[in-house]
Amino acid sequence: MVSGLFSDTLSIMGLLITCDQCGVALADGRTCQDDFHQLLFWEGENPEFWQVHHLTVLCFHLQHPNLYSEEGLAGAKKLLVDFVEMGVSTDEIRKRDRQKLDSGSRDWNIKGDASSRGRYLHPVTWTITARDIVRGGKQHYVANVRKWADSVVESLRDSGNS
Repeated sequence: MVSGLFSDTLSIMGLLITCDQCGVALADGRTCQDDFHQLLFWEGENPEFWQVHHLTVLCFHLQHPNLYSEEGLAGAKKLLVDFVEMGVSTDEIRKRDRQKLDSGSRDWNIKGDASSRGRYLHPVTWTITARDIVRGGKQHYVANVRKWADSVVESLRDSGNS
């Protein structure tokens, strides 16, 4: 078992092992966290990719809900809808949510910990994951992340977890 908040299990004796959070097959030995770090590396190399950084982080974390607290998960779901469907900009979100999310004034954690881990009430089938974005390569990164964000909103809605 991988330590930390990620509970990916590794392939044992040729069995197909999947991430218990997002369902991605881990047969190639890469974890979901490896894929996420690849995406962040690409963003570090390519400043134009930063235009979708907020979507990359939200999509990955929403597909691994234990990274959030229950309150953090609820807020992240709303935030993704604000970005994808309402067209709210990152600057608008920063202004709007600055006080609400200030660690000095909120009495709840965004990040999941032993006292509170996000989880969905109903199983979710994800149609696009970080693994798919990595496989899509850098040449279509921005467009693929936008499609990923749309798919996450749709998957949450279809599962009854929106």
